Amino acid sequence: MAIGVGNFNQLGDINIKVDQKTGDRGQFLDNVLIHKKNPKRNGNYTVIKSRKGELKSSLKSNIIQLVLTDGNYYDDLFPENAQKRRSSPFVRSYFDTYTLNVDVSGLNNVDLNKADVTDNHRMLKIHELQTSIDSFTSKFNENLSFYHEAQHRKWAPELMKSRISDTIKAGEITDNFISELTIYDQRRTIENTINKLKQQRSSLENRLFQLSEESKRIAKHEIEIQKKFVLGAACIILFFIGAPLGAIIRKGGMGLPLVIATLFFLTYHFINIFAEKSAVEGAFPTWLGAWMGTLIIFPLGILLTYRATTDQGFFDLGGAVESLFSKFKKKPKNPTRAV
Repeated sequence: MAIGVGNFNQLGDINIKVDQKTGDRGQFLDNVLIHKKNPKRNGNYTVIKSRKGELKSSLKSNIIQLVLTDGNYYDDLFPENAQKRRSSPFVRSYFDTYTLNVDVSGLNNVDLNKADVTDNHRMLKIHELQTSIDSFTSKFNENLSFYHEAQHRKWAPELMKSRISDTIKAGEITDNFISELTIYDQRRTIENTINKLKQQRSSLENRLFQLSEESKRIAKHEIEIQKKFVLGAACIILFFIGAPLGAIIRKGGMGLPLVIATLFFLTYHFINIFAEKSAVEGAFPTWLGAWMGTLIIFPLGILLTYRATTDQGFFDLGGAVESLFSKFKKKPKNPTRAV
C-alpha cells in the first residue's frame, strides 16, 4: 500500500517508482526505478533500474525484501583526484538478480490520535500559531540584524577609504585620483565600479524580497489567530442581519430576503479578502485586516435587529421593486379615455 503506481514513494531509505503492480497483494512490480540515499552524503547518488521486481515479506518481520531482476546499478563516484572525476564519473553494473532489504518499521509508528502539525497556517491551533510567530519573528530580526552588519562591514565609508589606501600607495591619494590613472585603468576602474553597483543592487532587491516574504508569512499567522475569533463573531452578526430581513421586507416571500442576505454576505466576504490582503502587504495592522469586514457589518446588524423588533421598515424595498418593474411594462398603444 505504501508504493503507488506512476510516482515516487518514500520507503525507508529509498525512493521507489513503479509503472505497474500485479498479483493478489500487488507484490509483482514492473519497470522499477529506485533512488537510494547514501548516509555519508546528502542527495540521491545511487540509481537502480530493473524490468521486474517482487516484494517478499512476513507478518512477523519489519523487513521487506525487494527482489529485482534484469536491471542496472548506477553509483556516482567522488574521487579526490580531478582527473579521475572526469574519466570515471560513475560506476555502472548489470545484474540478473539483486535483493534489497528495506526497513519499514517507521510506517507502523503512527499515532492516529495525534493531530499532526503541517506548514499550512490554516491547519494550526492558536498556541501553535503563536509558537510559529515567535520563531519566525526571532529569525526575521536575526536575519535583518545580520544583513545590516554585513552591509556596514562591506560598504562603510571609513572601510572604503582603508581599501583605497591599501590599493594605492600612501601619499598618492588625491581628491580626484582617477584622473591620474591611465585611460586603460580609468576604464577598468569605472567598469568594475558599475559591475559592483549592479551586483549590490541585485543583492538588495533579493534581500528585500526575502524580508518581504518573511514579513508576509508572519502577518498571515497573526491574521489566522484573529480569524479564530472573527468567524464566530461573524456568524452571530450575519444571523442578526439575515433574520430581521424576513420581517422587514414585507413583500417578495422567501426569495427576496434570501437574495438580499446573499448580497450582504458576498459584500462581507469581499471586504474581508481585500482587508486581509492589504494587511499582509502591510497597509493595515493585522488585527484590523482580520476584523474590518465584521466591524463594518456590525452596526448594520444592530440597526436591522432594532427595526425588526420595533416593527419598523428599514425602507420600502417591496414598493421600490414594484415601481422599478412597472417602468419596464409595456403600455397600450391606444389607451381608451374614460367617458
